[in-house]
Amino acid sequence: MTAVLALKQINKEFGHGHTAVTALKDANFEVAAGQFVAIIGPSGSGKSTFLTIAAGLQTPTSGQVLLNGTELATQTEKARLDYRFNEIGFILQSSNLIPFLNVTEQLKLVDKMAKRPFQKERAQKLLAELALSEEATAYPNELSGGERQRVAIVRALYNDPSVILADEPTASLDTPRSIDVVERLAKEAHQHNKAIVMVTHDQRLISHCDVVYRIEDGVMTRQA
Repeated sequence: MTAVLALKQINKEFGHGHTAVTALKDANFEVAAGQFVAIIGPSGSGKSTFLTIAAGLQTPTSGQVLLNGTELATQTEKARLDYRFNEIGFILQSSNLIPFLNVTEQLKLVDKMAKRPFQKERAQKLLAELALSEEATAYPNELSGGERQRVAIVRALYNDPSVILADEPTASLDTPRSIDVVERLAKEAHQHNKAIVMVTHDQRLISHCDVVYRIEDGVMTRQA
């Protein structure tokens, strides 16, 4: 399978000289369309650094980040911003929904930022897929934690990105809701042929993933 996102021989150092800290060491990673990949590891292992480099939010000290075959480091800052908006969807720990916008308005805002009309049919279809049709006019404070994370999944999928990066998307949820969110992420990866990468510390969730990588002390290994 052709990788949608690939990191090759990535090193990331913070500081200089005797205060230098290596967050990632010769890390290699790839995810193809239709794959749901987990990255596990203890706190401070380099997971967050990996995610920000994969998203193009920071540059590696050395190595290549390739998104759809394009090396991010060679792009202008404006091109990287456009690329992130169009090609990468984010799901964060706290869903990051805007409190004064209802569920449908959260999606309308994406269209407004993209300077295009509201995609009503796409919005309705995605909300139905994630069992949120009845919550279309609800505000974030009227939703459960699991529902808010499902809205975050819809919002991440809505712009039709190549890659979705999920940073501890179940951290604030109980076990049943965590499993529900992960099962839905797996389904969306397979059903919509999306490359979805989930960073998690919860090893109970990785049974739903196609591939698992582990980071420990900055060293990334693909699990058998």
